[in-house]
Formats: sequence, C-alpha cells, structure tokens
Amino acid sequence: MKKLLLLYLVLIGTFVAYLFTAYLRDGDGNLNAVTGLHGERDEKYVMVNFLTGIDYWKNALKGFEDAAEALGVSVEYRGSTQYDVHEEVTVLEQVIARKPAGIAITAINSEALNAAINKAVEAGIPVVMFDSDAPDSKAYSFLGTDNYNAGVTAARQMAELVGTEGELGIITHPHQLNHQERTRGFQETLRKEFPDLTLVSIADGKGDQLESERKALEMMKLYPDLRGIFVTEANGGVGAGNAVLKEGKLQQVRIISFDTNKGTLDMVKSGTISATLAQGTWNMGYWSLMQLFHVHNERIDPIPDWQETDVSPLPAYVDTGITVVTQANVDHYYAK
Repeated sequence: MKKLLLLYLVLIGTFVAYLFTAYLRDGDGNLNAVTGLHGERDEKYVMVNFLTGIDYWKNALKGFEDAAEALGVSVEYRGSTQYDVHEEVTVLEQVIARKPAGIAITAINSEALNAAINKAVEAGIPVVMFDSDAPDSKAYSFLGTDNYNAGVTAARQMAELVGTEGELGIITHPHQLNHQERTRGFQETLRKEFPDLTLVSIADGKGDQLESERKALEMMKLYPDLRGIFVTEANGGVGAGNAVLKEGKLQQVRIISFDTNKGTLDMVKSGTISATLAQGTWNMGYWSLMQLFHVHNERIDPIPDWQETDVSPLPAYVDTGITVVTQANVDHYYAK
C-alpha cells in the first residue's frame, strides 16, 4: 500500500512539473523563465537614424535585432537617406504616427528633433537616444560613446605617434553634438598635456569621403609641416587617407580616424590610417531596445507615479565604450 501511494505521489509530481513547464513555454517552445522577460511579436520598436545606407549603423541594428530576438518582439529600421535634418524629422513624425511600442533615435542635430521627440514622449511612446544625443529633449536616456573622452584618447594617441611638437588638424562635423565633443576633448587635451602640439586647422568634412579628401589636401598645402589629422568619423578618415597617399606624405602625416567600417579597417591594416577609435555600437542597439521594453511594459518603477515627476525611470546616460584599433589588433574588428 505504501509503495502504491509513493508511486501515485511520484506520478502526480511529474504531471504538475510538466504543467508548470508547459505554462512557462512560449509559442516557439522556449522557456520564458530563462530570461524572465518576454513580449509579443506585434509589439514593434523602431530605430531611427540618418544616412541609412552607411556601414556604421549595421552593428547597432544587429544589437537592436539581437535584443528583439531575446525578448520575442519585433523591430523596424527607418531613417533619412541623406545627411538632411529635415528628412530625419519627417521620418520621425511618420514613425510617431504609427504609435510603436518605443523609438530609439540618433539625432543628426542636437536641437532640431526636440519637438518631435517630446511629442512622442507626451503621447506615451518611450524614446531613448543612441550615438548622438538631443540633451534638451524629453527622451529618457542616452546610450553612446563618451565623446569628450574619445577626443582625449585621440589626442594622447596622436602624441604617441608624432611626438610632443608639431602642427595638427581636425576634420569633423562642426554642427553635430557628438563631433563637437570629440573635437573639444582633443583640443583641451592638447592644451593641457601637449602645449607644443598646435592645432592649426579645423575643417568641415560633411561626413563625406570626397569632401574630407579635399579638405585634407587643402590643409596639407596650407600647412606643409602638418604632422597629423584627427578625423571624427569614418568616411572622413578614408578621405584623409586618400589625400595623404596622393601627396606622398604617408610617413609625415599620421591619421587617427573613427569607427570600424571596412574601408577604415583596410587603411589601418595597410598603415595609411595609424589608428581608429571603435565605438560600442552593438551595445547602443541592444541596450536601447532593452530600455524601451522595460518602460513600455512597466517593468521599472523608481518611485510611485514617476510619470508625474521629474524622475527618469532609466539612467540618464550609458557609456557604451571605446577602444583603440591599430595594425596590432585590426583583424579582430572585421565583420565575421
């Protein structure tokens, strides 16, 4: 009798365990308990950027997609095809009208998107910024590079390459906040730590390879003793590299660029670009979606009724990291 009772208890326990496991499984046979978080496929989040066709965004989108797969939600990728602030505003307005579960945005201009971002937040659509911020908007968080520190890193790397004396130039986007911060970090570090390294020129490369090449050629002709150029974005780095090759100044003018598109990596590998700064773009995409999911699904509650206060449910800033890429480690950064 005791053995029969024990057998019944074992069978009942096994059946209860099966029901519990089945309850936790989603439609794809995955255990929700593995992550503790799961959404719905019709729960759509949108990433909005500018210059949608460039390689730079691929890793951020990959992070966004990886997070969506982990959470069981859907994502969409939208943006302006040109470096055009009006086009990005129009795209963002169109996305807001579709009322997605959340939006991750990189701002072509730190002020121009504020009204649209605020409109989304006031409509109950969570918004986070990535890569390039709009600090005066109502977006909940910014995930990106510490761009000032990136400029500091570039200045110190340049001093290692050219020594502590000489003339330097910068090619940048003067109207975009993240590039302004990179430039400022570079300038102030030269002034504080390397006073005999003189910044003689700052040019607008417009994020365009040919325009940056033209600016670099002008810079080298105007300053024939130029020792180095810091370029704050990837297309400009390749353009500056081409200019140095055309002028035959590979041994004189050192280039530090930004990001890890294939053209930049190829020039680092060949020695045309001495170093480039790799951003944590996958982190930007992945954790942007994680943050949006938590707000949309009310998974966070820093204080009761936080919506009626100035308390953000998310960290105001997440540093997604930077590393220096040289010939010694460049092979690790090619897309696999």
